[in-house]
This record gives sequence, C-alpha cells and structure tokens, in this order.
Amino acid sequence: MLAAFLTTLLFATSAVCGYRTARQVGGIEANFWRITLATVFLTIWAFTFGHGFAGAPEWFMLSGLFGIGLGDSAYFQALPRLGSRRTVLITQCLTAPFAALIEWLWLGTRLNFPEILCVAVILTGVAIALAPGDHVKISARDWKIGLTAGIFAALGGALGAVIIRKGYAAIHDAGLNVDAGTTGYQRVLGGILIPTFALLIFKWRSAHAHGPAFAGDTLQISRDKWARIWPWVLANALAGQTLGVTCMQWALKTTPAAVVAAIIATTPLVLLPMTRIVEGEKIGFRSLLGALIAVGGVIGLTFMR
Repeated sequence: MLAAFLTTLLFATSAVCGYRTARQVGGIEANFWRITLATVFLTIWAFTFGHGFAGAPEWFMLSGLFGIGLGDSAYFQALPRLGSRRTVLITQCLTAPFAALIEWLWLGTRLNFPEILCVAVILTGVAIALAPGDHVKISARDWKIGLTAGIFAALGGALGAVIIRKGYAAIHDAGLNVDAGTTGYQRVLGGILIPTFALLIFKWRSAHAHGPAFAGDTLQISRDKWARIWPWVLANALAGQTLGVTCMQWALKTTPAAVVAAIIATTPLVLLPMTRIVEGEKIGFRSLLGALIAVGGVIGLTFMR
C-alpha cells in the first residue's frame, strides 16, 4: 500500500513536470528524453544492485511496449493540449475499467452488476469534470486530439498493468525473487523503441520540410530553451519513469492490480493544488466534484472486486 501511495505522489509530480516540458519542446521530444534518462538510471540500478535480465523479461518488455511505448506516447500528446489535470484524470480513472475489461476478455473474469455500476460512476465523474465549459480555453481541435490520446493512453496503461501481473506470476512460478527496480528496467527497455522511432520520424520530417537552413536558425533557440527546461526534464524522468514506475512495480508485486489502480487513481486529487501553484489553473466546483466522483468509483470498483 505504501508503494502505491508513493506512486501516486510521484506520478502527480511527473505530470506537472511533463506538462512544462511538453509545452516547450513538444510531446514527442519530451517523452523521448524522459524515457531515455529513466533507461540510463534503471540500467545502472539493474546491473549494480539489481538482477539484470533475471526473471521474466519477455513479459515486462511486452508490458513496456504497450504501457510505455504506446500508452505514454499518447499521454504526452494529451498533456500539452489538455493540461496535466485533465490528462491525468482521463488516463488514471479510465485505466481501472479498461483493466477490468481486458482481464475479462483475456482471462475470462466477468464483471458483476456492482462492478458495472462502479464503472458507470467512473465514466460519469470523468464526464462531469470534462463537460463543456470546463475547457473553454482549449481549441476544438486540441480537445478532440487530447481526449482521444488520453483514452488511448489509459488503454495502453491498463494492458501494461495486466501484463505486469502476468510477469510476476511467471517469476513466482519459477521460484525467483526479482526486485522492482530490475523489472522496471526490463519494462522500460520494451518501451523506449516507439518513442525513439517517433522522434526520428518527427525530426526527419521537420528537416525535410524546412531544409538545413531552418535547422541552423533554430539551433540557438533550442539551446536557450533546453537551458530553461532541463531541470523539468530531469525531474520528470526521475519522478515518473524511474522512481514512480519502480514503486508501481513494487506495489503490483504484492498487491492486486485493481487495488493499486484505485490508489493511483487519486492522482488527479493530488494534482489539484499542484496545478494551481505551478500552472496557475483555477479549479472549479464541477471539476472538483467530477474528480471526486470518478475517484470514488474507482475505489468502489476495487472493493467490489
């Protein structure tokens, strides 16, 4: 339980830092550097204090492919468009019902009526918090792209969480004991491929469209920009993909995924004072009410299961 609470705090911090970097350099580049730095940190851990490739690396790398590679890439497309509060509300509160759906389709675990009711409560809370009027300053195009990306991020995160549980089951069946930092390292290896390819394609298309002169003109601008935001990039990598994911792996090792998802789903509430201070965003009554309803639905889904 402690690991899940730490994950919540770290994910909230990461969301604020990620929003600042994504607004400055774009979601593709911000996501790439976050995962790259996390890969460096976790590699050092895995081959000094951890166990390298021991355990069930194939499951954790597959989890990283869906949860980090696809899910987080979509997450970083939603961040600069919707802001950290709305993005986290969509992704964290929809992850639990998506995980329940995946578990039903994959493992045959059916939902009963109270569980379906809790899912309805979650969706109602998210709808209230994101209803028209709460996002009047967001363009229609950014709203549509951000909402779609947030839903896709929740789907990727849910699939990744279920696969993590499968990985720990395989480790248990083999009679092994692998630390969370090592499984986090194995997971990030599977997740770094898609952000790397996405950044290469983005840079190539940009250079092809504007030519070498454009790259030379923007070099000094990029240097100045990175001088301002590198502390946010470093904090994002440490809080999110390094320490945050390690704590989540630690929590999933001993606690059912539904319980972990419920605790992490309180991240939007933790974010409320953070976004008020860092982003200067005013929190309306409807946003607060919707977040409380959605989080309450996730917690209810946990107890119903």
